[in-house]
Amino acid sequence: MGPGFSINRTVIVVDIHPCYEISDFSYILTKSPSIICVLLYLFLFLLSLVTVCGNLLVMISIMYFTQLHSPTNYLILSLAVADLLVGVLVFPLNMAFSLSSCLYQEDLFCKVCNSFDVSLSTCSILNLCCISIDRYYAVCQPLTYKAKINHHVTVFMILISWGGSAVIGIGVLNAGLDNMCEDSCSLDMLMVNTVVSAFSFYLPVIIMLCVYLKVFLVALKQARRIQNKTCQSTKSGATVSKNERKATKTLAIVLGVFLLCWTPLILYFHFSPFSQNPAPVPLVETLSWLALFNSMFNPFIYAFFYSWFRTAFMMIVTGKIFQGDLTNTKLLR
Repeated sequence: MGPGFSINRTVIVVDIHPCYEISDFSYILTKSPSIICVLLYLFLFLLSLVTVCGNLLVMISIMYFTQLHSPTNYLILSLAVADLLVGVLVFPLNMAFSLSSCLYQEDLFCKVCNSFDVSLSTCSILNLCCISIDRYYAVCQPLTYKAKINHHVTVFMILISWGGSAVIGIGVLNAGLDNMCEDSCSLDMLMVNTVVSAFSFYLPVIIMLCVYLKVFLVALKQARRIQNKTCQSTKSGATVSKNERKATKTLAIVLGVFLLCWTPLILYFHFSPFSQNPAPVPLVETLSWLALFNSMFNPFIYAFFYSWFRTAFMMIVTGKIFQGDLTNTKLLR
């Protein structure tokens, strides 16, 4: 993060992290971990397990039940895969070599870990951006929705999300490997953070907020028409409109949770080069883990708002799907 971080680093790290110690300027796990260290890693392991299991339930539900085979759910499936990889890869990497250690030294392991962080978080937000486009057509242009958002278009959006995030992640890794600076590290880090933040966070967020604002206004207008009985649509049409609005509201909440989890860390890394004194490392670690926890929240949001996801989760957990072919089961709505 900068040459100033190496000053008195032995005292700083020993004081702030219960799990690491310095041996010949290398950061290693302490041979006699404290109770706080054990409890911390147990807590993080449980969160990683919950993240993996929750997103695995979402993936199995969408792939197994025919009722959930829709463009929107395929995008949710792609988002769940990204969140699952966070639980499988990023959580263990951050546990194996803490963020506080990577703040003080920049070896290959830290750069790979950072590349995974950036790539998977970018993939999540690009998937959310695609979901917002899907919701726009579903609510604002329902008559042309099935024609414009079909399975081929959905696959294309998923490929763009994963391909774009992979390019950004590889770019971050290459920038870190080529960064052999001394006095210009802060400037280089500022440039990298600015470019990455612009393309993988700020720009998609602005697009999504604008799209959801438009969707919200249209949905609100539709709701008033139905309530005042000025709309001549059939009862089934009104039901479809209500379901679409509910789906839009739920996915907007997913976006809101994503922003609450990731915005503090993004802002920190963007403005930290301007600060003369680095923020306390416990604060940085807290912001980093808060961002990773976002991958755990999404399955609970789906289960809370979607009755068909709750039913699917229950059938999977209780093992009913192994007792016969239930792929065409009518899930509660």
